[in-house]
Amino acid sequence: MGDRQRVRATKTELPIDARGIVGNMKTTALVSLEGTVDFMCFPRVDSPTVFAGLLDAERGGAFAIRPASDEFNVKQMYIPETNILLTRFMTPDGVCELLDLMPVRGDTSGEASGEVAEGEASLPNCLVRFVRMVHGSMSLRMHCAPRFDYARATHSAASTDEHTVEFTAEKNGVPLQLQSTVTLSIKDGCAEAQFELQCKESASFVFGAAEEMRGHRMDCHLVYDETVRFWQSWASRSIYRGRYREVVMRSALTLKLLSSSEHGAIVAAPTFGLAEALDGSRRWDYRYAWIRDAAFSVYALLRLGYTSEARHFIKWIAARNQRCHSDGSLHVMYAVDGEPPPEEMELETLPGSLQGTPLVGNGARDQTQLDVYGALLDALYLYNKYGSAVPYEGWRHVTQTVNYVVEHWRDPDQGIWELRNGARPLLHSRLMCWVTLDRALRLAEKRSLPAPFSAWFGVRDEIYHDIHENFWNDELQSFVQTPDSDTLDASVLMMPLVRFIGATDPRFLGTLDAIGRELRVDPLIFRYTRGSELDGLPGIEGGFSACSFWYAEALARAGRVDEGRLVFDKMLEYANHLGLFSEEVATTGEALGNFPQALTHLALISAAYQLDRSLDKVHVPWT
Repeated sequence: MGDRQRVRATKTELPIDARGIVGNMKTTALVSLEGTVDFMCFPRVDSPTVFAGLLDAERGGAFAIRPASDEFNVKQMYIPETNILLTRFMTPDGVCELLDLMPVRGDTSGEASGEVAEGEASLPNCLVRFVRMVHGSMSLRMHCAPRFDYARATHSAASTDEHTVEFTAEKNGVPLQLQSTVTLSIKDGCAEAQFELQCKESASFVFGAAEEMRGHRMDCHLVYDETVRFWQSWASRSIYRGRYREVVMRSALTLKLLSSSEHGAIVAAPTFGLAEALDGSRRWDYRYAWIRDAAFSVYALLRLGYTSEARHFIKWIAARNQRCHSDGSLHVMYAVDGEPPPEEMELETLPGSLQGTPLVGNGARDQTQLDVYGALLDALYLYNKYGSAVPYEGWRHVTQTVNYVVEHWRDPDQGIWELRNGARPLLHSRLMCWVTLDRALRLAEKRSLPAPFSAWFGVRDEIYHDIHENFWNDELQSFVQTPDSDTLDASVLMMPLVRFIGATDPRFLGTLDAIGRELRVDPLIFRYTRGSELDGLPGIEGGFSACSFWYAEALARAGRVDEGRLVFDKMLEYANHLGLFSEEVATTGEALGNFPQALTHLALISAAYQLDRSLDKVHVPWT
């Protein structure tokens, strides 16, 4: 992985994962190996972009700080157990460090009420870029070129003093301000600076909402110290002490960045428009919170000891259930604040060099995905187990939703993979409908809650028989995606994780072998049988990273611990230089899809936890 960090400034296009992420649980920014912020939405992670050079280097906008020389080497790392990114520029004349962070202080877990912690509100929502010279001297350049509203809105730039520039959109967009300790100039609506630093000298740049920053000069040294303390204190709360602590902690820190301190939601990814196929197609918007991620998030957070974050997230989910439709049905996904995401539309202003056009909003919001109800009930079940009992009003809404599943579990749907060429009866959706009934019954029995037990037991058992009788392919000796088909689907790996079937059950072992034969390329696991054209979309996608970690966990649960460990360790090599994972990986090794991806990091934590347990049980005799 170290070789991937030696990137020359003259390289025209970096891989999508040649970046780190910083954030403050409101929004995030991606920082490239060349010291450029080339993706940032503002003021929220699901707001329009102000920097989108990652999608279109010419039109998207970027905030670059780099050596004035075109020849330099670079290393990038996180300050240990923080989300503060350190980029080190090295030339024959000196070594310079660029620190990127978004200020946070106090406890942003929003433990009970979901309110932002006291004291945090006084911090501007901003990006801090701090440059310090650690050896020799270096001439550097800064170029800040925001582009408002997905590069659709023009803007003006004006100096309020020699150290401050304000950017104002002509139409849509929060006015922004750039503060600096060096003199700034304006050219073509951009802020620029060229400066030289000697050993132990520093310069700082703060970029954020003008209204919050006017009259407020930030002490960047103090902000850095406070932000380090926040993240290291948060990391110290983890109870995980297993073999994979470094990668698990980086995954946990990434999930924290993708969460909302105000609302409790966790978005799927901080980006949109990063292609899932090498031809540039499949460019979706993942800056929203999917209900199905609830169970994975709760599993991961609780296993690491983050009970307050889990409760905050579950309360967000429960609030969605309380606002369900009159028939008990729910949306597939929500914006961070719990509202429906915008309609899907093509973004012609940021075409970039790829063939496809990036999309904002997400058309899957209007799909039927029956698996979300199982995720919801599983999360509520864990909330009851580790948090508080479901209140009376909450149980009324839960009962309504369970009864919706009782009426509709046989319906065709688009499922976990959000198929865009029609609904069909899907195994994973049936599986999660079973989870809906199973967890509702467990909740009702444990808490003596009123429920139509006979009806619910009957439907749960009916779904169980339906899966075994109609989704089992005797020739393949495997469960399959749809009845009477030969299409394999990696989502079946969830069966033992949700306790539908034992990991050593002969039918699951047969399925595990079939997936290994047909859907696996080394450690990469594809979502479903390739070449089947079952999703109706162009392009050939890569291996789905979360599926690879599910596969490793399933192998470990099945007693094939050495196989699972090897798959897991091989997958770790597909992380970038900072331990971050994209959604997918091409068989040629390139990262594909939005980055970093919450579901991948959730699955990694779950697999690491299971591998630790399985390896601890392995007896190694003396030789």
